[in-house]
Order: sequence, then C-alpha cells, then structure tokens
Amino acid sequence: MDKIETGRDIIRELMGESYLTNRAATRNEFNGAVQDYADEVCFGTVWARPGIDYKTRSILNIAMLVALNRIPQLRSHIEGAINNGATMEEIREILLHCGVYAGLPAAIEGFKVAEEVLKKKGLLDD
Repeated sequence: MDKIETGRDIIRELMGESYLTNRAATRNEFNGAVQDYADEVCFGTVWARPGIDYKTRSILNIAMLVALNRIPQLRSHIEGAINNGATMEEIREILLHCGVYAGLPAAIEGFKVAEEVLKKKGLLDD
C-alpha cells in the first residue's frame, strides 16, 4: 500500500468515512496537491510511525494548534482526539496547560472550540 492510501486509512480511522467523503467533494485540480501531501506526509508517514499512539499525537496536535492559533484545524483535531480516546477532562487539562505556555487568549479560544465539539458529540450539556 502506498503512503497516500495508508494516510487515508488513518484519517478514516481517526475521523470517519464521512470526513473523507466531504473532503473529496471539495477536491479540485488546485487543492488536490495539498490534500495528497497531507495524506502522504502527515498521516501516511508521521502518523503511521510507531513510538507514540494516536491519542498522544492528538493531544500534541491540540496543544500546538492552540499555541499557533489555528482554530479551524483545532475543531477537527479535538474531534479526532475524542475519537482516539481523549476524555473531556483530558481536553480541559490540555487547554488549561496551553493557557500557561501559549497564553490565556489562545486557551480561551481553544475552550470555545472544544465546547462546540463536545456539545455536538453529546458529551457536554448546553
């Protein structure tokens, strides 16, 4: 199996088939290159490596995305972290930790996104 297919298999495991279907619906001759790059390098190479599990990788992603203020990507990675076994309590602690090292405004934005995802998944009441 090539790395692009390996990457797509990992994405399917992390985010579900609907994520790949929705992404494929937006694919065109311009953005197809970056989709393939993400599949091959990010997921097919790095995520496929042994050494740390998917949950740990998801925790790292949340922290980095909060620190870099990459809010649109944070949403899908919080959902992925939940799919990988991260609990609401763990996500809360990750975000609090980010407040100390990445700044309170970044952590607050992370909390907003996490609340949306947790409510959507039925893990947090309104």
